[in-house]
Amino acid sequence: MTLRSVAALLWDGVAPFEFGVLCEAFGIDRTDDGIPHLEFAICAPTPGPVHTSLGFTIGVPDGLERLDQADLIGVPAMRRDVPLPAGVGDALRRAHARGARILSVCSGAFALGEAGLLDGLECTTHWKHTDELAARFPEAKVVPEVLYVDAGQVVTSAGTAAGVDACLHIWRQEYGAAVASAVARRMVVPPQRDGGQAQYIARAVPECDAETFGPLLEWIVANLGEELDVESLARRSAMSPRTFARRFRAETGATPHAWVTRQRVLRAEELLEQTDRPVEWIAHRVGFANAATLRHHFLRARGVSPQSYRRSFAC
Repeated sequence: MTLRSVAALLWDGVAPFEFGVLCEAFGIDRTDDGIPHLEFAICAPTPGPVHTSLGFTIGVPDGLERLDQADLIGVPAMRRDVPLPAGVGDALRRAHARGARILSVCSGAFALGEAGLLDGLECTTHWKHTDELAARFPEAKVVPEVLYVDAGQVVTSAGTAAGVDACLHIWRQEYGAAVASAVARRMVVPPQRDGGQAQYIARAVPECDAETFGPLLEWIVANLGEELDVESLARRSAMSPRTFARRFRAETGATPHAWVTRQRVLRAEELLEQTDRPVEWIAHRVGFANAATLRHHFLRARGVSPQSYRRSFAC
């Protein structure tokens, strides 16, 4: 199903920020930047004022019937201690049955669980609530350490800003890396973050007098064709390989190899979209040894071959 229309579903107790994530990601007209226009609707069980978790109200123009026209339905963070309003579960199940995608942000996953849409699926929510989600919905396969989970029709994201990551993931799936990057630039966020929720769980802060890795990360992205193993990066950072690898993971949430590989795949996506260069050339350009290595990492990261990706998203 091509993404043409999005509906945000909310009711009393909605968290404003998570609702705002859906509005910012899908509701703003960015056609002047070459980003496809999406129809965006705001729906509630009963049209009219909806009370947010902060006490102010949001005027909602559409009822549940509007969900029947949406390709994607977004459910922001909601109260977990009250049952679903009448009709919400049926509306979500009806949308899912006709093939619409369902996206939850943070504790919106509990609404999907109440509707029976998480049974048998991998899913996630805010790290503070993953144990509760698993306990309440034992048929769900809760993954606590990730920013979002794409289970096909159902996409669940972790706390707050992880909803942005999930939205950009959907943009990337539907329209390619260039469009997703354009949306991210307008939102002033990275097009794809590394790591997972483990970065945000409270823990003792280790002693570390190292400078930020920010300048090094910028250099890596600009020089993906260089030798970027731990030893060479450690020399560039004037650290031992062991110290470098430990501090790199502490700051980025990923190993140096995983972070570099992710950037190489992202750059390969752009070249596949924007050029007609052979896959072998692209592989060397982004720092992979050969086309076979690129195919291996690309298929692992994206679930399709470079050639299939190019057929879907080439300009």
